[in-house]
Amino acid sequence: MSALEYPDNGIMGSIGTESVSRRGLLAAAPMFAAGGLALMQAPARAAIVRAGTANLPPYGNGTIPAGIRSRVIDNVNGLSMHVLEAGFETPGRPLVLLLHGFPELAYSWRKVMMPLAAAGYQVIAPDQRGFGRTTGWDDSYDADPDPFRMLNMVRDVMALVYALGHRSVALVAGHDAGSPVASWAALIRPDVFRSVTIMSSPFDGPPSLPFDTVNGAAAPTPAITDDRLDIELAKLDPPRKYYQNYYRTRDANDDMLHAPQGLHDFFRAYYFYKSADYDGNKPHPLKARTAEEMAQIPHYYVMLKDRGMAENVAPMMPPADYIAKCKWLTEAEVEVYAGEYGRTGFTGALQGYRVRRGSDPKSLAELITFSGRTIDVPSMYIAGKSDWGVYQTPGAVEKMQSTACTRMAGFHLLDGAGHWVQQEQPKQVSALLVGFLESQAAGHKNL
Repeated sequence: MSALEYPDNGIMGSIGTESVSRRGLLAAAPMFAAGGLALMQAPARAAIVRAGTANLPPYGNGTIPAGIRSRVIDNVNGLSMHVLEAGFETPGRPLVLLLHGFPELAYSWRKVMMPLAAAGYQVIAPDQRGFGRTTGWDDSYDADPDPFRMLNMVRDVMALVYALGHRSVALVAGHDAGSPVASWAALIRPDVFRSVTIMSSPFDGPPSLPFDTVNGAAAPTPAITDDRLDIELAKLDPPRKYYQNYYRTRDANDDMLHAPQGLHDFFRAYYFYKSADYDGNKPHPLKARTAEEMAQIPHYYVMLKDRGMAENVAPMMPPADYIAKCKWLTEAEVEVYAGEYGRTGFTGALQGYRVRRGSDPKSLAELITFSGRTIDVPSMYIAGKSDWGVYQTPGAVEKMQSTACTRMAGFHLLDGAGHWVQQEQPKQVSALLVGFLESQAAGHKNL
């Protein structure tokens, strides 16, 4: 029996269908492990997650806005893909596709879906491969990493579009780890993905092949690898490490899944720490990708070396009065993330960090095929002014604007938002997305 192929033993029913409480999850954790619900950590096992989700509590535990439905679409590049959908009542609408990041879910788009639907679009937000209620992926650390490589992630979203009966997408938007998937989709298949909005994580283009070297041109200077950066970060006082290297370790899943403070409080502190509500987020461009420059970034990206992520974010747990007043992420909404990740673990969601880095030989070989290609469909960038994700790769923003995207129609850094821009400032993000779509529609009419 795989980690999520479990009988209906009443455990989930005893937690309740309206909300999955933190106390219930923690109390049931030993039962989950014994019954096979929790991710097992045995090495080298193959555990394809294929279980249905019919017996689970309703997705979102009652916090999803009216007009958005949850459903599973089968036969999507080997997956049964769970999606949130709005604007489905009227057939024939143009499609908008929204791709989430880490540690997020389709749920992260709940606040912008209805404004897009009201503007006349069918809006789809999937749980991507490795996340949430999408099944058909291997949930073991030693899984074959190929399905999580970038080109297959693009095939995932193409297969979803086709399964929905569309041959093109009016807009694909990606946030955080969803940003490169959206960007590569627009670069590789501009005939399908007609425009792209890049959020938080800038897209700086494909890796470069040496050019004109036979005539004496210098080969491109390799960027410092994450491994080399970690060596330099470890020499600092106090020693640090880069979060993406940590995410690639076998220990990362257990560290977060079994956070000493509890999974709910881990998510609360992590989301607060990366938001505009944390006063320490004062991002600015970095001069270079050196340890000294990168050390300016808070510990959710450049971590204290002797601590896992749970321990790095624990000191940033906000006080009770902040939690009670927090409107952009309520306790019930935090519990959606804690409930879903408590069931699936983090391993599948982290697989992409292991194979999508530029120094991974196989990934590099795949992506260098597109050396010299640019995103030539209309593009837009959105991030929070308090988001260090804008600058964590020095020079990426500049390359995105100058070379990687040839038709960038807007670059927006929003007040009052950190990393979780579409959750912290959904009205601003919705207005920008709708305006971007309307400008394209007007442009097509004038042709």
